[in-house]
Parts: sequence; C-alpha cells; structure tokens
Amino acid sequence: MGPLALALLFWAALSAARAVVYFREQFMDGVKWQDRWMNSQYKSDYGKFRLTAGKFYGDAVRDKGLQTSENSKFYAISSRFKPFSNKGKSLVIQYTVKHEQKIDCGGGYIKIFSSNLDQKNMSGDSQYYIMFGPDICGSETKKVHVILNYKSKPHPMKKRIRCKVDGFTHLYTLILRPDQTYEVKIDNEIIESGNLEDDWNFLPPRKINDPTAKKPKDWDDVPQIDDPNDVKPEDWDEPEYILDTSAEKPEDWDNATNGEWQPPMIKNPLYRGEWKPRKIDNPNYKGVWPCPQIENPNYSPDFNIYSYENISIIGLDLWQVRAGTIFDNFLITDDEQYAEDFGDDTWGETKDPEEKMNIKQTEEEKKRERAKEEKRFRERFNRKVEKQKESGKTNLNRITVKKEEL
Repeated sequence: MGPLALALLFWAALSAARAVVYFREQFMDGVKWQDRWMNSQYKSDYGKFRLTAGKFYGDAVRDKGLQTSENSKFYAISSRFKPFSNKGKSLVIQYTVKHEQKIDCGGGYIKIFSSNLDQKNMSGDSQYYIMFGPDICGSETKKVHVILNYKSKPHPMKKRIRCKVDGFTHLYTLILRPDQTYEVKIDNEIIESGNLEDDWNFLPPRKINDPTAKKPKDWDDVPQIDDPNDVKPEDWDEPEYILDTSAEKPEDWDNATNGEWQPPMIKNPLYRGEWKPRKIDNPNYKGVWPCPQIENPNYSPDFNIYSYENISIIGLDLWQVRAGTIFDNFLITDDEQYAEDFGDDTWGETKDPEEKMNIKQTEEEKKRERAKEEKRFRERFNRKVEKQKESGKTNLNRITVKKEEL
C-alpha cells in the first residue's frame, strides 16, 4: 500500500473518530427493530410496516428496511435516541427511500422531533422540528420537502426541488450549518444550497420600500398606449341586437290579449363590440419605478435559525395511496464527510446490483408474458383446427386459417 493510500485511510479513520453519530438505523438485526421503533396509537387504522428488501435489491440483508404494506393508509412510527443540540455544530440528516411500487400519490419524507413528543400519540398535528424528503402526488407534485420549524411555526423552503420518481433506491441528505448555510443532496450530489435566511421566510426583509418616497410626476410606467393615428372604421357601429325579419306572427296571436305582435330580437352577426384603438409601444415608457429602499426597522438578525434543542426522535408520519415504499439507512450526525462515506458504503454499494436485478426480473417477466401469449395462441389455433375438422371443411393434409385470425 502506497503513501497516498495510507494517508487517505488515515484521514478517513480520523474523520470517523471525530464524527458524532446521534442516530443510525440499518435494520441489520432482524425483528429487534421493533424494540427501537414505536407505532403511534393516535388512530386505530394506521397502516403497518414490515421489514423487507423488496422485490429487487442489491443485497438481500443490507437492503432490508421498513416498507409500507397497505394501500390508502396513514402511517405513523418513530424511534427515540439520546437528546442533543446542534448549536455550534453542523446537523446532517440522511436516509434512503425506494418507491419500488412506482408511487402515484404519497409521502416518502421523515420528520425530526424534540424529546417531548408523545410517541404513542404522534400524528400529523404533532409539532416537529424538521420535515425532509420526497413527496409525490399526480403529475404536478414531485418535490422534496424542506420544512424547518422557527418560533413554533413550520416554514417551507421557497425554492422547489424535484425528487426522484423512478422505482430505485435513492439517498437523501439535508445539511444545516452554524454559518446559516444549507445543502440538499440526492445520491450524494448537491441539488440545492444557499442561505437559510434567503431561502426561507423566517425573518422580515432586511430592506423595505421607503414609505416617504414618491414617484416623479413625469415618470411614465405604462408600457403600451392607444395608437393616436388609429381611426374607427365608418361601418363599425352596429346594434348588438336586431329584429328577426324571418319570424312570422303566430296564427293564434290575439292582439287584444297579448298586445301588438312584435318580431323577436336576435344577435346581430355584424356587431363587433365597442371599438378600441390598437395598442402601440409607449415611446415614453421608463419601466417600473424603482422605489428607494431603506433599512427595515422591524428586521432583527437571528444567528441561531439553524439550531434546535433536545433533538431526540425521528419519525415517519405520512399517507400513501399505493404502498410499497422502503425506508432504510437512517443517519443523524454532525459530520458531513462521515455521512457521505456512510452513503457510499450503503446505498453506493448496492445501487448498481439493485438496478441489474430489476432489469433481469423485467426481462424474465417479458419472457413469461410472451410464453403465455404463445400458449394462448396455440390453444386458440388448435381449437380452430378441431372445429374445421368437425365441420368437414378441411382435410388432414391441409389446415387453413385466415390471416386476420393469426
């Protein structure tokens, strides 16, 4: 082993030694996961989770996770760990999710709670610190939620992040840093990043329009005006309704009873509405007036938006129309590099074998379908032959079947 390889191993080991892992769950010990996870009893008809690697996987053991198993159900389950605060440290939340059922409508996100959550009564109304992960419903909703609690109110991210919509396992990572920056990663690649204050509406704006400023009287902000040279055509004015000259007075019409008969009014086909001159670009247009900005007196910076106290519970609180989603490889740590390496060692090691198994299964299913179709064809063909024999319309040396039937 060369000096470079040794150095890399040394730094990897050093990073792992420095990392604080607050929570990690890979479901590698069989049914013992049930001792660590608690189902909510808030509703009596919550859907049930089961431990499985799914229909296709990269490793039958390492890819086992919690799978939703019942269609059109709410799900609520959580796991508790030792409380901690991320003040002064990065917070990294990471997990894998696989919608092998090609989900049509349902959540694949997780929630992070404080230690005072009553797990037995966890529900959609339970206050959480962070909600993170994919949400899919129909053709329009295919996004990654990043909702952060600030002063007891949930604040959704202003930017839109598209989630993965195939049926394979994907790695989702959220990073919050003490410098108020963040990153969202999918499959260990940065998808979005920025500043918490800029990309969420936590605080009032730093600057506002000057309420004492007034737009100059000669400032023209109308982009188009009426063409002064446009003239209304002489034949434009026509009434909207005209008498129906083709109508005839009913034979039984009684003027004494009904009054003098008048033909009905009908829509005038020549009526073109109110004439308006065409629009042209305003030569004096100056654009939207830029109101001078002043410091917002109601703005006060908060350098602790990123931090939470007594982080202690991770939960799945979601609804799914079509079940089958698998959650696995949960990780909460303070070390970004450790999380990236953990993702490479879990999802990174099994993603390619998972796709290969899926391709193989798909090809085998196509072969089975072709075999079934050929069998059905042969059976239909043989029945046709038997009918022809019985009707005496053919002989044993020659069997004719119409091309359309083939």
